[in-house]
Amino acid sequence: MTMALLENSDIGKLVLRVSVGTLMLSHGIAKMMHGIGGVKALTVNAGLPEYIAYGIFMGEVTAPLMIILGFYSRIGALILAFTMGSAIYLAHLNDIFILNKMGAPVIELPLLYLLLAISIFLLGPGKYSINRS
Repeated sequence: MTMALLENSDIGKLVLRVSVGTLMLSHGIAKMMHGIGGVKALTVNAGLPEYIAYGIFMGEVTAPLMIILGFYSRIGALILAFTMGSAIYLAHLNDIFILNKMGAPVIELPLLYLLLAISIFLLGPGKYSINRS
């Protein structure tokens, strides 16, 4: 029984989906509570239309919910990957090779979310999901 549990990749996929989705959803909830003014400023300063900020906001709310539930999680993962790519471009493009006070890359967190979203897309949601593809 224990070995079967340890060798169950579907549980690993569930843990990956729920952890990434929950952590990213917290960013979306923060924007719901405090507004998206900062994201709007970044998009406008980059010469992009302001409505892009709303797409990024939705990518931090809708995509994580899709990923957590396993409801078209591959699509949710693509949306999240695009959102994180946008975050890197808008907020961290000049920081790609900069290290923070602790010696870690400044883009570490958005890059990690980007790579985890790509992993979820490639792995799929697993057995414990609303959609199993």
